[in-house]
Amino acid sequence: MAEYQTIRSASVGARTAQIDAGLKAHMNKVYGTMSVGMLITALAAWAIAGLAVTSEPAAYMIREGQYLTGLGQALFLSPLKWVVMFAPLAFLLFGWGTLMRKANAAGVQLGFFVFAAAMGVSMSSIFLVYTSFSIVQTFLVTSIAFAGLSLYGYTTKKDLSGMGTFLVMGVIGLIVAMVINIFLQSPAMMFAISAIGILIFAGLTAYYTQDIKNTYVAHAMHGDQEWLSKAAIDGALSLYISFLNMFQFLLMFMGQQE
Repeated sequence: MAEYQTIRSASVGARTAQIDAGLKAHMNKVYGTMSVGMLITALAAWAIAGLAVTSEPAAYMIREGQYLTGLGQALFLSPLKWVVMFAPLAFLLFGWGTLMRKANAAGVQLGFFVFAAAMGVSMSSIFLVYTSFSIVQTFLVTSIAFAGLSLYGYTTKKDLSGMGTFLVMGVIGLIVAMVINIFLQSPAMMFAISAIGILIFAGLTAYYTQDIKNTYVAHAMHGDQEWLSKAAIDGALSLYISFLNMFQFLLMFMGQQE
């Protein structure tokens, strides 16, 4: 009997060690995929902003010393700006779920990177509004906050699943308020949206990290590596969105305008 217990304990220990090693690799893939997505977004935003602005006086002037090219006018001054603004959101609401169900892991990853590029195009206007220094400064602050929140979500023993539904409902309310404020243009409302948005996505960062960890542990022994690969990309997307939204809301507070 004692020998059986020893063998059984050794088997459990080996399985636990295997799950721990797999979890580490899984989280590395999540953060690695997210980081590549962030890099694609940054490069796309910087490139589009550079292509949209010229020093030629013949182009459309948006402020003293800064002119928009034809591309810039199409992206920022024409009705196309609404397509650029809402296309990433439409993809999340109507396209991502289908992609997760029907595509393989490579297809899902490609879809994420295409989405990241689209987000870069959508965010390119920040280079016309804020100084490069304030953008970099806000990015560093967001990175530090994100790292701390994600570490908390990974290590805490507290179950954060209860606040997930509440936070997602908060995001829906936030989107509705932002759409309304497009027409109201209320500075006070925008300030409130920014403050609430930072808190919501800070909470979601911790919640998503714990959920990614728990999802892997729950499915690790099923042996479905294709599903786990897709789950890692889905987790990367969740954390990517949280990071990006925290960055944008913090930029409204910390950003210095041109």
